[in-house]
Amino acid sequence: VSPEERWKHADLVYNEEADSASGNPTISADEENGGPQICRVCGDKATGYHFNVMTCEGCKGFFRRAIKRNKRLRCCFRKGTCEITPKTRRQCQACRLQKCLESGMKKEMIMSDEAVEQRRALIKRRKREQAHTQPPGAKGLTQEQWTMIGELMDAQIKTFDTTFSHFKNFRLPEVLRSGREAPESLQALSGEEDAKWRQIRKDMMSSVKVSVQLRGEDGSVWNYKPPVNGEGKEIFSLLPHIADVSTYMFKGIINFAKVISCFRDLPIEDQISLLKGATFELYQLRSNTVFNAETGTWECGRLSYCLEDPAGGLQQLLLEPVLKFHYMLKKLQLHSEEYVLMQAISLFSPDRPGVVQRRVVDQLQERFAITLKAYIDYKRPQPAHRFLFLKIMAMLTELRSISAQHTQRLLRIQDIHPFATPLMQELFSVTDG
Repeated sequence: VSPEERWKHADLVYNEEADSASGNPTISADEENGGPQICRVCGDKATGYHFNVMTCEGCKGFFRRAIKRNKRLRCCFRKGTCEITPKTRRQCQACRLQKCLESGMKKEMIMSDEAVEQRRALIKRRKREQAHTQPPGAKGLTQEQWTMIGELMDAQIKTFDTTFSHFKNFRLPEVLRSGREAPESLQALSGEEDAKWRQIRKDMMSSVKVSVQLRGEDGSVWNYKPPVNGEGKEIFSLLPHIADVSTYMFKGIINFAKVISCFRDLPIEDQISLLKGATFELYQLRSNTVFNAETGTWECGRLSYCLEDPAGGLQQLLLEPVLKFHYMLKKLQLHSEEYVLMQAISLFSPDRPGVVQRRVVDQLQERFAITLKAYIDYKRPQPAHRFLFLKIMAMLTELRSISAQHTQRLLRIQDIHPFATPLMQELFSVTDG
């Protein structure tokens, strides 16, 4: 299977749960192939992609209700092979649910109640804003720009659940004993590899350490704190968990891009190149929305990641480029719309290695940048925010530099001690320019 085919089908899917709030699928059945389509579950007329599969409204609603109820269903006729048609689909819930799953519908695409409420609130707000749209010629955004922002906000809500309710089955770090031996991969290093390992230790020892807290559904609390004098060993305890949370975030970012219509219009080769170049940057932008600068904590649902304040205090923290970036970006107090426009500007960067349609991508990036400037001018009081657009663009430039440094650090660790998931390896693989 070619890399293009893997990227088309592995995790690059549309999350259609948000249509439960609006009543409209992102891609209609008639639009998809130029004519009516049938539901893959029951054979009725389909209305669009729901939870990754072309289905009718009835099967979409049934699947969402069945999964949220989380009840064990049994075949009414004890066969488990009931035929599911528009006439019989109500007769056996167990077989209908099984048919949904076999057709490819995905449980993880069902949004949490909080995310659905966010979606509904956004729709109401947009309707109020449209109702008070200024007359032609007045200062403000064009209808096209509002539509562009609306599409990005929809994509964000569909693919980034800030409660992290679907982040499950991850590996937690272990507390390393001081006498524990290094992993086998480090016990017989060549001269070149040993030099790389010394560089990794230097990188990690100069970095700020992070503690992890997990709150159980029963109210219990589990804490991990890195060793005070780990000599770099604590990195191996954290790596599996870092790989899991990164992969979870990367999947959401890939889906975010695939929901945006102008991204889907690009050749698959350019889609891959843009995602490879921008995924880490979008990861940091999304992470900043759940970062609490007062406590130095990323609040990710039941998981919390807290900065371990070193002897040098907060001033020392700001010497670490990634942390300095998060504090400075949080200080700008951006709106959700400004965050998603930053993501779009980062994603549509024409100078990423491997991009073929550079002119098209450059024009798209310019449109998003102009829209961000117009949004700031319209929504932010002047002159207090007259430099906000320039500050945001400077932050994106800084993030580009941080991303390159981070990628090199990750590749050094991967060379010595492989830990990256297949998706991480695909994203951080070297692309020919």
